[in-house]
Formats: sequence, structure tokens, C-alpha cells
Amino acid sequence: MMKTALLFLLGYAACPGQTWIPQQSGSTASLRGVSALGGGVVWASGTGGSWLRTTDGGTTWQVGSVPGADGLDFRGIRAFDAKSVVVMSSGPGDKSKIFATTDAGKTWNLLFQNPDPTGFFDSIAFGDRQHGLLMGDQVGGQMTLFRTSDGGIHWTKVVLPPAVAGEGGFAASNSCISLDGKNVRIATGGKGTGRVYISNNGGGTWKVVDTPIRKDSSSAGIFSIAFSDRQHGIVVGGEYTKATETDGNIAITSDGGLTWVAAKGTPPAGYRSSVAYIPKAKTWVTTGTSGSDVSNDGGANWRTFDSKAYNAISVAPDGSAWAVGPKGSIAFLKLR
Repeated sequence: MMKTALLFLLGYAACPGQTWIPQQSGSTASLRGVSALGGGVVWASGTGGSWLRTTDGGTTWQVGSVPGADGLDFRGIRAFDAKSVVVMSSGPGDKSKIFATTDAGKTWNLLFQNPDPTGFFDSIAFGDRQHGLLMGDQVGGQMTLFRTSDGGIHWTKVVLPPAVAGEGGFAASNSCISLDGKNVRIATGGKGTGRVYISNNGGGTWKVVDTPIRKDSSSAGIFSIAFSDRQHGIVVGGEYTKATETDGNIAITSDGGLTWVAAKGTPPAGYRSSVAYIPKAKTWVTTGTSGSDVSNDGGANWRTFDSKAYNAISVAPDGSAWAVGPKGSIAFLKLR
């Protein structure tokens, strides 16, 4: 029996219901990027220019680093298959870069570098192998957004509505962007703001709406956005320096993001950096530095099922879910 399957059974017997099954990643990097493809294939990324890959559901992990990128923090990753992936580093100016491999990490190509000395990349998303979006902090009074239609080889800037003072993104989990065809939703935060930018025509026109997410400091706001379908979505966040405070850490939409309301039931048990929907289980899961929570009623009520710190979640098309976090931590989610 595979190691993952054995851990799966042991975890279920010890704690019926949802549970994270920790993996032996072989890395000590702080991980914030994760991309699960299903069929046992998962990629992850983090500090020190590091990347990780499994093709057997976590039984073994390949650990590597992009040559010359030791000083970079890969906070975003998008895998296309077992050999092809794009990684995004976050940092001021030219510390924000995009690299790609098509041979399972044997060779890497630099695709793009932040052209703005004061810029900072926060999140990257692809709808398919060719079409993607790259979001960053505001430069010149506008949040930064780039678009590619050739797999990241070329990027063009998208004009967004004016940003407000202090508005920015959070490179905490590579989930500031929700992309579904031409439907784009981008989440921001910062003191005095926690907004969602909405476009239904691929970025041609935009509407910006406020949310009830906490916004009382520069370290508060929306950290993650996800949708279960084109109408129903959830944003999570809070104040990341106050890990267990639940004030303003979740909001829900049922009209495609045009309006957002605070969840009326039990919220997640603290600041949360990532939220994701598992369609096959009709379940939402969220995580952060103080633990993880699950909701089976559309996000109205949440139950904490794990107290370990994780930063980001990725759900594969086959319904398998993975989380990554500090010190090389990677875990597989077992649902009841």
C-alpha cells in the first residue's frame, strides 16, 4: 500500500471527518505556492528559489531550486502538467520575477521581470496554458495587472480603476485572483480598504466594490478569493499579525461579487490566508497561521478541524486538496 494511502487510513481512524495528513517534503523552506493537478501530481514553491514536485501523491518529493534564484521567494506557482510549471517570486522591484520549466525542473527560463522599481508581485493565475493574469501592488495610483496570451512569454499592462491610498495586495497564498474564462475578480487590502475588482469581459471594463472585511491597519484586508460557481464566492483575510482574531475575516457573495456580506454564523477561527472550494464534496476549506476550518453550508458556518499553520491551499480537478506552510510543511486533505 502506498504511504499516502496508509496515512490516509490512519488519519481517518484517529480523527473521523476532515484532517490534514502531513507529508515528508524533504524541504525546510517557507512554502506559499501550491498547484495540485490530480492523479498524484502536485507542485509547490517557496523561499530560497525553491520548488517541490510529487508525481505519486506525496509518497516521494523532488526538491530543487531555480539556478541563480537563491535570494527569491516563490510565492506563486501554476502547474500545467507533471513537467511544465510557471513560478512567480514576490519582492520589491526586480525581486518580482516569472520563471518557467517544461522539463520537470531540469532547466528554467526567465520569462518576465517587474519593470517598476516600486512594484511588488502578489498573485498569478492562468485560465489555460496560454492565458494568464499577474497582479501586483499599486504603482502610480493604480493596482498593477499584467495579461499574457502566450503562456507568459509576453505580458501587457491592463488599465485598472484608480486605487485608494494604502491599497495593495497580499502575497500570502497566491490567491488574490479568481479567473474563470472572461470573468475576473481581484481582491485587495490595506488600511481603509478591502475591495474586489470585477470584470466580466476579460479586463476590458471594471467595477470596484467594497467588502466588510477588516481594514483597520496596513496588515489587514482580503488575502484570498475563490468562487464555487460564477455567482457564489468567498473572501477571507483579517489581520495577519493577530492570528486568532475573527473580526472581519470572511465575506460572502451570491451575485458574482457585486455585493458582499459578512457570514452570519460561526466564522473561521482567526486570520485566514487561503480559501478554496472542493466541488465533489460541496465543501469550503480555509487555512491560516492559527489553523484550518471547513464549511458545508456555503460559508455561513465554519468548524475548525486542525490547529497547524498553513499558508495556501490548492484543489485539483479530481477533488484532492493540498496545503503548504512554514518549514517545508505539506499536507493532503482527507474529507469524510
